[in-house]
Amino acid sequence: MAFTNGFTKHTKQECLDIAIVGGGLVGSLAALHMAKKGHKVSLYEYREDIRTAELVIGRSINLALSVRGRKALKEVGLEDKLLEHGIAMYARMIHNTDGTRNAIPYDRRNHQAIYSVGRKYLNEVLLTAAEKYPNINLNFNKKMVGGKVDKGEVTFIDTTNEEKKNIFADLIIGCDGAFSSVRREMLKRNGFNYSQTYIEHGYLELCIPPAADGGFQMPENYLHIWPRGKFMMIALPNQDRTWTVTLFMPFENFDSIKSSEELLKFFEIYFPDAIPLIGKERLVKDFFKIPAQHLIAVKCRPYHISSKCVLIGDAGHAVVPFYGQGMNAGFEDCSILTELFNKYGSDLEKILTEFSETRWIDAHAVCDLAMYNYIEMRDLVNKKSFLMRKALDDFLHWIAPSYWVPLYSSVSFTCMPYKKCIENREWQDRVLNKIFTVCSFIGVSSCLLGAIHLYNTYNTMEELSFN
Repeated sequence: MAFTNGFTKHTKQECLDIAIVGGGLVGSLAALHMAKKGHKVSLYEYREDIRTAELVIGRSINLALSVRGRKALKEVGLEDKLLEHGIAMYARMIHNTDGTRNAIPYDRRNHQAIYSVGRKYLNEVLLTAAEKYPNINLNFNKKMVGGKVDKGEVTFIDTTNEEKKNIFADLIIGCDGAFSSVRREMLKRNGFNYSQTYIEHGYLELCIPPAADGGFQMPENYLHIWPRGKFMMIALPNQDRTWTVTLFMPFENFDSIKSSEELLKFFEIYFPDAIPLIGKERLVKDFFKIPAQHLIAVKCRPYHISSKCVLIGDAGHAVVPFYGQGMNAGFEDCSILTELFNKYGSDLEKILTEFSETRWIDAHAVCDLAMYNYIEMRDLVNKKSFLMRKALDDFLHWIAPSYWVPLYSSVSFTCMPYKKCIENREWQDRVLNKIFTVCSFIGVSSCLLGAIHLYNTYNTMEELSFN
């Protein structure tokens, strides 16, 4: 039965038993979205409760929250809480090898920002909010070891006592990351397309401590970048006045640095201003603490099996971190699922089919965007052609804000589908190419007409002189 309320069509909901595999950022937010719809939700997480666990070394400790993620958080009443914690970053601050810096704003017209938020804090907020729902049951130390996901069945082992248990649900939502166990079960079925790509670049995290007075050592409302062509370093601010510094570069470069002397020489050449910020002793200690970590991109489709199982977040579309859209895209999955539940009630076959048929296009697009942005961040931001295009985009956005939206703005500050963001950029490129072609033609034509005029004038003067 359907009824109309204002301009929105609502469909009657039935209470479903939903099992969510993965209690990270996307899984805990998905639990809130589904519980808010009135469904009974059981969340299963392989690790211990992150609220009582130490931070996992090697995992990025802060993330960039932008409009897509904010929308999904707002829908469960948590946007303001996270923005209060987050630190606004209004621009990229570019660090040059000579020690100079220059800022490149993200959005000159509206002064919009992305927000640096702590991964652990965000996960804690989501889990604590989930605990307040009587229809959410949190289960930690539960490792998925198999199941018949097409039948709504999953098998878990309790990692504290090795007890095995099968659970049954109307819907299984796989939110268990890039190495998803749910997806592994889906891989056993015919017709499931899957690809993964390890890029040749890895990452390693360092830290800039607070200043002697307890404040930030650098201006905090920026994402700081040290672009060096084939590699780069970035820094995001934390609430405790530290900076999470991430060095991205090819593994062959990491492997070539084998001693503290080689490390310090490398930094003196490429990141000289970072040495006093980090401190030599801390730099050496953090660099050699753990090996550089790998970066993986995952594409697959379809995201569902019949009406029983669906993948969201990194389980369905892991992306490299260079656009800051991994978390935001996963959060957007939660918003889209909620919209489909609003549209189709509890008709899981329709919900999951439409999610699969539409979402993969944008998910694959954001994977490609993330790879492009790595090239932009590590190399293009220092090129005059990039800065000229950025200035032109900003100007056109200023005079025609609804007509001309720059690529970065469309990705980070709107909910425009990712594929549409790319198509919009391609359209802008075609428009500008035509303008430049016309301008070049006019310029060449003007020069030719001027030359002809001068030539005719010269000949006239010559004739007068001869006569």
